[in-house]
Amino acid sequence: MKKAIAIVLSVMFVFALTAATFAAEKKKEAAPAEKKEMSTEKKAAKKKVMHKQITGEVTAVDAKANTVTVKGKKAEVTVTVDEKTKFMPKGKTIADVTAGEKVMVKYTEAEGVNTAKSIKIEAKKAEKKAKKAEKKKEEKKEAAPAPAKEKAPAKKPAAGY
Repeated sequence: MKKAIAIVLSVMFVFALTAATFAAEKKKEAAPAEKKEMSTEKKAAKKKVMHKQITGEVTAVDAKANTVTVKGKKAEVTVTVDEKTKFMPKGKTIADVTAGEKVMVKYTEAEGVNTAKSIKIEAKKAEKKAKKAEKKKEEKKEAAPAPAKEKAPAKKPAAGY
């Protein structure tokens, strides 16, 4: 009788383990399906937002509408400036951007709207040349030798040496 009870209990134990194993496998199969659905949604959202960059000349600035139009090599792009837009050099604003200036704009394109993330205003060639000339003048001043001091007369060597 004791052997019969031990056999019945061991069979029930085996069935309990197999049931738990099958439940875990079904749960694993369901989880990747949910992850796939979520990942496709994220990918779709990422595809909608495109990060782009354009370098060119400013053709128009509308401070009231907060837009800047830049003509690059291939196309002309109008971007909207918001409070998150970073201007370089620091301290510049949309009011400092003028037509004819060379700029580099990094922007995102989402749902047909181009929003500027950063606008770097390039220094004009004349300003660059002036800065280089100033640096050269400073380097020449630093490199110029100090005036020579008067030398004391040389001593005569002692006799016998």
